Amino acid sequence: MTVPELKTKKTELGKTRKYNNKRDAIITVKNLKTYYPIYGGMFKRKVGEVKAVDGVTFNFYRNETLGLVGESGCGKTTIGNTILRLVPNTDGEIYYEDLRIDPRKVQGLLERWISRYKTLVLYAIPGIYEKNKEKFEKWMSRLPSFLYKRYKRLKIDIKILQRDFLVGKFIRKRIQMVFQDPDASLNPRWKVVNIIGEPLKILEGITKKRKIRARVLELLQTVSMKPEHLDRYPHEFSGGQKQRIVIARALACNPEVIILDEPTSALDVSVQAQILNLLKELQKEFDLSFLFITHDLSVVQHIADRIAVMYLGKFVETGAVDEVFYNPSHPYTKALLSARPTFDPTSKTNRIILEGDVPSPINPPEGCPFHPRCPEKDKHIGCGVENPRKIHLGGDHYIVCLPFKDEKKSYEGMEYISD
Repeated sequence: MTVPELKTKKTELGKTRKYNNKRDAIITVKNLKTYYPIYGGMFKRKVGEVKAVDGVTFNFYRNETLGLVGESGCGKTTIGNTILRLVPNTDGEIYYEDLRIDPRKVQGLLERWISRYKTLVLYAIPGIYEKNKEKFEKWMSRLPSFLYKRYKRLKIDIKILQRDFLVGKFIRKRIQMVFQDPDASLNPRWKVVNIIGEPLKILEGITKKRKIRARVLELLQTVSMKPEHLDRYPHEFSGGQKQRIVIARALACNPEVIILDEPTSALDVSVQAQILNLLKELQKEFDLSFLFITHDLSVVQHIADRIAVMYLGKFVETGAVDEVFYNPSHPYTKALLSARPTFDPTSKTNRIILEGDVPSPINPPEGCPFHPRCPEKDKHIGCGVENPRKIHLGGDHYIVCLPFKDEKKSYEGMEYISD
């Protein structure tokens, strides 16, 4: 079965139709794939892959909050870890402004050799060269012209590789992460001043204890904590206070992007509100961009500017918060929103119950990954055969779906949406 070609408009990365002015994309992700290998047998050979993230493309703009929502295991946290280079990507590209930051940029025989002897190539040899630069250049200039040109080209390649290998340190200063469990991300044997001061030593190069204490005190006051908290251990704080310490540590190096991996899931509702309000205040004060990963749709509606709905490693719907919450278009988004609890006794919602279990990311279904559970699969063309397509519905609103069989809609884009 083949699906007829659809007349859809392609939008360029870095541009949007929501505003007249162009927004600056601070992070650009193109066709990102992150697979985890599965090893088995006596010799521990690779026998399969877990396709945690499977072909994701999106832009992340300055001073905005992008919410990632979806079921457990759909790949939300893996996207954050891959952007932060905690997990290597299998394919695709990640850019911070104009600089490519994903590890796959560094490949090839020369790169592997440099990676193996990183300390020697990146630090020892350049140090010796700088001390004896004049003598070395004078000696190299006596070589035949073709060898001298080859030498100059090699110098340029080495400088590019140095920048690529040292991009991890650069990214740590620009992008930070707040993990889900503050207890697991705080060293129980360290005092708060040491926990928050560690990135100041490693990334900022501050070595004097007096300067470190002054900077840590400033960061603690930024997150509404007191000077006496400097010399306490993590177990002496409540859950909300621990999360404030983690946020203060993330702010230590003046980042531009903070990835928040379910930062309020382990907190009480009242403490959740405090943390969310604190994050919004910090975003205004320091011009931060937040990638907010969560299961709580109410939290996303409160804090996010745009939202991306994930299912089995792929985006199924993206758009502004109001567009997705008040005009959900993909069947999975409708089911997700129908499961959201409401505190209004007068409101009545028709709960959409999805049949079956989430397919395994080791062997995802052919065609649309949602089609085995989709309540509208009989209405669409080729759900289990053809790959779904990204369709623009106006503004920043996109869905990834296939057209209906017989129904004719009145305007462009609506052939992909049920009434």
